[in-house]
Amino acid sequence: MELCKLMKWKLSRGKFRPRLQQMVESNSEDLIISASKKAFKHLPNLKKAVEELTVLKAVGPATASAVLTAGAPDQVAFMADESMQALPGLMPLQYTLGFYLQYMDQIKQILKILQKEDKTWTAHQVELTLWTFQFLKLNDPPLLIEAMEGSSKRKQENSNGDAKSNKKLKSYILCALIVSVKSILKLK
Repeated sequence: MELCKLMKWKLSRGKFRPRLQQMVESNSEDLIISASKKAFKHLPNLKKAVEELTVLKAVGPATASAVLTAGAPDQVAFMADESMQALPGLMPLQYTLGFYLQYMDQIKQILKILQKEDKTWTAHQVELTLWTFQFLKLNDPPLLIEAMEGSSKRKQENSNGDAKSNKKLKSYILCALIVSVKSILKLK
């Protein structure tokens, strides 16, 4: 079952709780399919979508966000600790539906700004951007500074109207994403 694989992935990223894996495995395949179909039908209403998935054993808002992100990355972001830590006003972290909705409100605000320049941005890409920013901030600040400075230079070159440079910039996605996060976080 995909939900079991997803739980193994999720537990490998954070605090390991073997009981959760056993609990998620106790859900019947029919119940998982039914809950998932109902959840995706409720999108873009995140509250209802998450509530449909949390009827499953061992599925809280964070796991529900992972399921929804896998199926609708344009609309949903995973509730990753690092992504939430990168946003102002979301500390201390909570793993409740209300907190997830607050997080997603900020993701949507950032997404709206980014999509003014590039319509291809998704909620999941914003989440990954925030995750990368926070990870580098904590684990390799010099690389973060180097990436931000290098991407700023590329963005300036890019603004001279060279369409080829615009496409090239996407190949430097890490740097471009970090600069985007940096400028957006300054807006707050």
